[in-house]
This record gives sequence, structure tokens and C-alpha cells, in this order.
Amino acid sequence: MANTTFNGPVRSQNGFQSITTNSTTGAVTVDATFGATTSVTNLTTTNLVFTDQNHPTTAAINATATATAAEVATGYITSTSAAPTTITLPTGTSLGAAISAVKGTFLDLYVDNTAGASTVTIAVATNGILSSAAADTPGSFGDLTIASGATGLARFTIMFSSATAYVFTRTA
Repeated sequence: MANTTFNGPVRSQNGFQSITTNSTTGAVTVDATFGATTSVTNLTTTNLVFTDQNHPTTAAINATATATAAEVATGYITSTSAAPTTITLPTGTSLGAAISAVKGTFLDLYVDNTAGASTVTIAVATNGILSSAAADTPGSFGDLTIASGATGLARFTIMFSSATAYVFTRTA
């Protein structure tokens, strides 16, 4: 069958499947099923960043430290520290390499301090800058301090302007 390009929504009541066919045997393999329950069996992760989802892995940072690129790439950092904690983000170069970033790549980073007893402050590192929204309104988009307890949740967006540099903004 030939490739078909649609202009507008494509709808199905029973989902969609992405398949590959073995050119020698003709065997069909279902690579992904998209529907009410989505499953993917064969997945490459080049330039793939997951956001806004349940995070199967998280990173715990409970003392002042520089987060590794792998910790930030999980998209979810928890802290349970009793003392004020500063988490410095990794350099743009190391974070960009960890997620195969290119210009336009973005990553949402959640910081969960609900079980902490003191504040957590986020700091950017080399090749990371605060967005103009963060610089212009430090009390909201530029608020880099996360309270402890019930209100101790924050979401930040990291947007790459190149493979090695990012712009950082608080978005919730």
C-alpha cells in the first residue's frame, strides 16, 4: 500500500497499529498500538523526551548538590530535607547530551518538596539562563524557591536554544 497523507484529523473507533513486515518471511510485527490503552513494543529513543506523564523513575536530592543530567532527565526530583537545600541544574552541555537535545527540545521538570521540612531552591548552571519571563517577573515565572509541605510542588520548563544551552522558566 502506498503512503497516504491526510489534511485534518484521522479517526478510528478501534485504535491504530504501527507495524513492520519482514521482507523475507512476510511476518507482520505490531510495533505500537494507539488507542484507549497505548502500548509500544519497539521504541528507539533518539530525540525523545517524555513530559507530562507519570514518572516511572524519580531522583531524590535531599541535600545541597548539583543534580546530574540523568537525575534531571527523569523529569521528577523529590526532596525530603529538613534543612534548606539548593539544587543546581547540570550544565546545558551535559543535560543536552543526556536527552539528545537539539534546538527546540523541551523538558518539564517537576520538583516535589511535599515531604520536606524546609525550602528547596533551584539554581541554573553554565549554559542555562532564566527566560525573559523569569527575569521580568521573579515572583512567579522566576520563583526558584519551592516551599515545603502541602504546597511544595513546582513545575519548570527547560527549553533548549541549541544542543548545549537551555532557557529555564517556572511554569507552575
